Amino acid sequence: MSEVSSTPKPVQELVENGDELPQRYIWRDNGDYGAIDFSVPLATEIPVIDFSLLVSSKSAMDPELLKLRSALSSWGCFQAVNHGIEISLVDQVRKLSREFFHLPKGEKQKYARPTDDFEGYGNDTVMFENQPLDWVDRDMLYDYTAKVREIEEQLLKAMARSLSLPEDSFVIQFGEQPSISARFNYYPPCARPDAVVGLKPHTDGLGITILLQDEQVEGLQLLKDNQWFRIPIMPHALVVNLGDQLEIMSNGIFKSPVHRALTNPTRERNTLAMFCTPDPAQEIGPVEELINDKRPRAFKNIKNYAASYFYYYQQGKSPIDAVRV
Repeated sequence: MSEVSSTPKPVQELVENGDELPQRYIWRDNGDYGAIDFSVPLATEIPVIDFSLLVSSKSAMDPELLKLRSALSSWGCFQAVNHGIEISLVDQVRKLSREFFHLPKGEKQKYARPTDDFEGYGNDTVMFENQPLDWVDRDMLYDYTAKVREIEEQLLKAMARSLSLPEDSFVIQFGEQPSISARFNYYPPCARPDAVVGLKPHTDGLGITILLQDEQVEGLQLLKDNQWFRIPIMPHALVVNLGDQLEIMSNGIFKSPVHRALTNPTRERNTLAMFCTPDPAQEIGPVEELINDKRPRAFKNIKNYAASYFYYYQQGKSPIDAVRV
């Protein structure tokens, strides 16, 4: 598979120009995840967790901590309400995102992503000549990170308490220089939603993803027990999605779910994903208290998991399989 440094034309530009759909955007299922399907069930059983109650819960038997453990062990995600981010700020973030993607092309190009970087305006990062592309424009920003830093830390502590661990067990593994990055995703309308995915099926290669969904347009789907489910829209809730690195730290108790984003034939979709990632210099691995005869070590220790993640992800492979024992 040959490497390539060329940058495809942004999908928003393809739509605005009325260009023919490039073949590289056509989704070809390899048999692992099934065809694109808009009629899958709505995931009405995904837990809704009151974050204000979660923070005040101390015992692993407290209802909200029990709900958290169940959510992360079965679905790998949940919807967080009462998370402390003001509704007015949530609405403003959505407004700014839409305004940016509707600026003239020349204005957006001032923030263009270099071919060798992940930050800035652009679309899918291209690493291989025949890599299938996602129907999404990305803009990486950091000015939203302070708004979720406290949520991240409190959530990591609550996860540890839910497993009857010292509450800093996961915080320590995030190291001295963990990062939070913000990515505004813009999915333009697509004339072939039956053939194109907004984001191909994948797990997240970080610690936690905190997602603000579009308040009107569905698109996120999650794979559970070999069945795809649509994630319902709760306008001011945050979708908290576990990543591979916390599945590793929890020795497989918590799950990093496979998920994807579909396109819409007539409506654009805007989301904001916050990626919470451990310090790449910090070695991560299963917490020792979670390794025993009934649950032997499931993963090797590793540093900078994200470095190898994208190599496997862009080939449609499961990166976490490379670190299983």
